[in-house]
Amino acid sequence: MAAVLLAACAPPPPQPGLNDPFEQTNRAFHGFNRGLDRALVRPSSKIYGAVLPQPVQTGIANFASNLSLPGDAANGALQGNPERFVTNVLRFALNTTVGIGGLFDPAGALGIHRDKTDFGETLHVWGAGEGAYLEFPGLGPSTVRDAVGTAVDIAANPVGMVLASPEKYYATAAKVGSKLGDRNRYSSTIDSVLYDSADSYAQTRLLYLQNRRFELGQTDAGTGDDFIDPYAD
Repeated sequence: MAAVLLAACAPPPPQPGLNDPFEQTNRAFHGFNRGLDRALVRPSSKIYGAVLPQPVQTGIANFASNLSLPGDAANGALQGNPERFVTNVLRFALNTTVGIGGLFDPAGALGIHRDKTDFGETLHVWGAGEGAYLEFPGLGPSTVRDAVGTAVDIAANPVGMVLASPEKYYATAAKVGSKLGDRNRYSSTIDSVLYDSADSYAQTRLLYLQNRRFELGQTDAGTGDDFIDPYAD
């Protein structure tokens, strides 16, 4: 039945141009996010990068990525993509056991790399349209479809359902640390978008939509330039 339903659904055609009916509110939230980044996130990421040795940062990033694999596998199944499902399950099994809970990446050494996805992509596969562009305080840019997807991913995260306290808090701390590491690693690019561009809101919106459409395999994914999303993951 699932196969029949998936076959009946087709990804919607690419949404041309920009759909930003909430621009005034989005700009206000973008201003808040810039202030939050300047006051807290950027300084914290610099401290994180300076205090923790690179191998420790890599281990934290590996651990956080490993926690996301069950969700990736579940979405692969919902998308009717058995290869994505098997790849993420196999990677999770290897890294959780041989890789000591995901601190190390033996699966990557064997050529089994994460096939990242989310419920926003699942909705796209099911035929849901992109919807209006949104920017949320503390979370950054999104769309209506991806906002719903993020909410489902958080609420239905298999790891979150299994882990009890205090392990659940360790997982959250690892994900926060991984984000700080990313913020520090791509500091020059993110700073140029948020603080050096003439209109950081328009630049962020453009980069997010181009990258997201490219990830989903849509034909108007951009100009082909090598952009980095300042709010990636």
